[in-house]
Amino acid sequence: MNDVALEITDNEFLRQFETTINGEKVLIEYSQQERKIFLTKLIMSDSLIEQGFHEDFMKAVFNLIQERNTRLVPTSPTIAKFVRKNKRKYKDLLPVGIAI
Repeated sequence: MNDVALEITDNEFLRQFETTINGEKVLIEYSQQERKIFLTKLIMSDSLIEQGFHEDFMKAVFNLIQERNTRLVPTSPTIAKFVRKNKRKYKDLLPVGIAI
């Protein structure tokens, strides 16, 4: 983990959260229904993932979702794994009845 400050853009037209890390565009695709946001796909190069930037990016996106008082449903295996790993911190973001 690098704990870098990332500026996240919510591209509502393309339904994805975006940022740039080390000159590379990275994103999380989503779909939204009512007060839930389904995180469907993380798109990031393997080299950035190996450096741990995926965790920084997911933390920043989760913080944005939390600020909006919205629940998240991780349908991407990578994102679900991150939520499981950090269950204590992010369990309040999960909808009632959703077990990860």
